[in-house]
Amino acid sequence: MPQWAIAFFIAVGVILVSTPAVIFLANKTGAVDKPDARKVHTKPIPRIGGIGIYLAVSSAIILVSVISNFEGETLRTITGLLISGTLMFLVGIIDDYKNLPAKVKLLGQILASSVLVVFYDVRVDFITDPFGDYIYLEWLAIPATLFWLVGLTNTVNLIDGLDGLAAGVSGLAATTILLVAMEQHFFMITILTAALAGSTLGFLFYNTNPARIFMGDSGSLFLGFMLAAISIIGAVKSAATIALIVPILALGIPILDTTFAILRRYLGGQPIFKPDKGHLHHRLLSLGFTQRQAVLLMYVISAMLGLSAVALTEVSGQIAALILLVVAFSIFYGARKLGILTLVNSSR
Repeated sequence: MPQWAIAFFIAVGVILVSTPAVIFLANKTGAVDKPDARKVHTKPIPRIGGIGIYLAVSSAIILVSVISNFEGETLRTITGLLISGTLMFLVGIIDDYKNLPAKVKLLGQILASSVLVVFYDVRVDFITDPFGDYIYLEWLAIPATLFWLVGLTNTVNLIDGLDGLAAGVSGLAATTILLVAMEQHFFMITILTAALAGSTLGFLFYNTNPARIFMGDSGSLFLGFMLAAISIIGAVKSAATIALIVPILALGIPILDTTFAILRRYLGGQPIFKPDKGHLHHRLLSLGFTQRQAVLLMYVISAMLGLSAVALTEVSGQIAALILLVVAFSIFYGARKLGILTLVNSSR
């Protein structure tokens, strides 16, 4: 059995076994998400499912690393990833219990990401343009990498609004990166993404509507950070812009949703970090979709974007740019038809 498959099944097993214990812990410690005017659920639900996700991913990565006898730079990179991921998970679990102020949570995310970037040198120092020329980031390398890590982390966090949505979209994104890594023979990346995919698949057993547990910020921040960091590691190995475009497409739904949320709140004179009911999933519900229908639709769109990302790795830079333009136009057209763009315009 290939190492990535071992990581996948370890993660599935750990999440399935640990989540009932996490549900018990949440109920005992009061870590439950109570209904309010902005939320969709109608009864208190445990919200620290991220503990199980963290345990599943970490266990799978550590065990397969031991089996594979990783050493040198590979072991150093995985160590940095797990340390930073653990810090990001801790920021999330504290928020699940204490509801941290937005600025404090953002600072925690930056500090957690900085460990990987500054102390373990995981950053993008240069990228390639569609014509194959190198673009050196120089002094922008560290801030640009931090922006990427924190930004992508929060896109997953913001989309966690319907049962199974964040877990499913994250799992599809991880699978997309896994397929690309297998194709390009990035052994370490296949193990990391397989662990993420396995944890999300197992978590969906408890998180699909009607959900018995939510992943909470501990889960969404951890998953978002791991996806962002793994894509950075892949970009460093391939020195290609396409390595960063793949997760952008794979996470197209949460990135689009986050972009519109920022625009909507800014143009409406609202604080950018203030929650609202204008997210994409809220809009779909207002159009008459059930929770399951809205989630399945977003799964389908995410899967299509993931397939587009895989296809991009097989074509030249110029054709990739053309595909991206077509995808961008399709997203814009679809958003307009759904009335999502009016959420921005009406905020003025």
